[in-house]
Amino acid sequence: MKIFLDSAQVNRWQLPAGCPAIQGVTTNPSLIHQAGLPVTLDTCVQLVLAAAVNGMQELMVQLPDNDTRTALQWLDKLRTAADKAHVRLTIKLPCHAIWLPTIKAVQQEKQAILLTGLANPVQLLWAASLKAEYVAPYVGRLVADGRDVWPFINACVAVQKNQGPALLAASIKSPPVLPQLPATGPAAVPLPPDSLIKWSSAPLTDTALAQFAQDTANSQNNI
Repeated sequence: MKIFLDSAQVNRWQLPAGCPAIQGVTTNPSLIHQAGLPVTLDTCVQLVLAAAVNGMQELMVQLPDNDTRTALQWLDKLRTAADKAHVRLTIKLPCHAIWLPTIKAVQQEKQAILLTGLANPVQLLWAASLKAEYVAPYVGRLVADGRDVWPFINACVAVQKNQGPALLAASIKSPPVLPQLPATGPAAVPLPPDSLIKWSSAPLTDTALAQFAQDTANSQNNI
């Protein structure tokens, strides 16, 4: 399971020891705004370049406007930057019918796409019929909505195994959800840097280490 950083804060992309290896970064307009940046083409190009500087292999960028002409202009600039930076680019687009002309236009440029915001199996089947490279249901939002998310996640994995879109399980908000994901088999999961750092250590581990050190010292005092 690949790990992506879910953040547009470039100064948070370098993680301390104890965190897993990072495949790349995924962003969206909300993450860019939360980072204090304008949601513009120039910002996204700078994120592509920053991904290369920080050793990221992939960057997933969500287009903010379903105007096809604008989308293709963004795509041209982003692909140029990604090619020069040697960063694999995936374009994120909402899984919604009003975005269909833009989805098809981007695909005609032979660009890998991720359809985001899925919330039910019908949307999953639609994304599969469009031959998207990735689908990204908002797992955390579904859990917060009171749904049993695991049948849907299992359906996404089944489609993935049948040569359908790869599952990027997005919006993981709580630790109890994370350990269940590797067992189901998603291709990737994006996590906020702060969550990765927080979850990379545990009080129980620290307590055990302290006990080992104390017992070692006590045993040596008895020699």
